[in-house]
Amino acid sequence: MRRFLIVLLWLAGGAFGVQAAGARTVLVLGDSLSAAHNIAVDQGWVHLLQARLAKMGPGWTVVNASISGETSLSGRNRLPALLATYRPQVVVIELGANDGLRGLPLDQLRDNLTAMVSAAQATHAKVLLLGIELPLNYGPQYRDGLRAVYADLAREKHAALLPFLLEGVALDPALMQPDGLHPTAAGEPKVLDNVWPLLQPLLR
Repeated sequence: MRRFLIVLLWLAGGAFGVQAAGARTVLVLGDSLSAAHNIAVDQGWVHLLQARLAKMGPGWTVVNASISGETSLSGRNRLPALLATYRPQVVVIELGANDGLRGLPLDQLRDNLTAMVSAAQATHAKVLLLGIELPLNYGPQYRDGLRAVYADLAREKHAALLPFLLEGVALDPALMQPDGLHPTAAGEPKVLDNVWPLLQPLLR
C-alpha cells in the first residue's frame, strides 16, 4: 500500500513538473532513502531540496521518482521512460542500498549503475551518484567492493559522487528510525546538507 501511495505522489509531483513552462528539472531516482520512508513526504530530503531551490528563485523543478524497495535493476528499467518524459538537466541516482542489503552480486550493481549513468549522459544530463554504506556484519570485502563500485564508476564516467548519503546521520540514534536504516524527519535536513555541495555545481 505504501509503495502504491508513493507512486501516486510521484506521479502528482511529476505532472506538476511537466506543466511548469520552461522549468529545468532535477530527476531523483532512488529507493526508500529518497522516498521519505515512514515520515511525511514533505519532511524528506528531496522535498526539502525543492523548497530550497524555490527560495533561490524560479527555474528548477524536482521530480522525485524514488520508490521504496527499488533495486538498481528496477531503476535501470524505469529510467528510459523517465528521461523521455521529464528531459531532466540533472539526474541524481540513489540506488544500490537494496542490492547490498540483499547481498546481490556487485558486478550486477556495477552494470546497472553504468547503464543508468550512460543513459542519462546520452541525453546531456549531468549525473550525481549517491553512495551508501552497509552494516559491519556484511564484512569488509563486500563493503569495500560496494564503495569501489561507486568510486570507479564516478571516475570512469566523470560523474559527481557523494560517497555516503547518510554521513553524520547513520550513527546518530537521534537521527535514525528504530530500524537503523532510515533517517527520522530530524535527520533529513542533514541528508540534504550532504547532497547539496555536490549538487549545487551541477545546477549552474
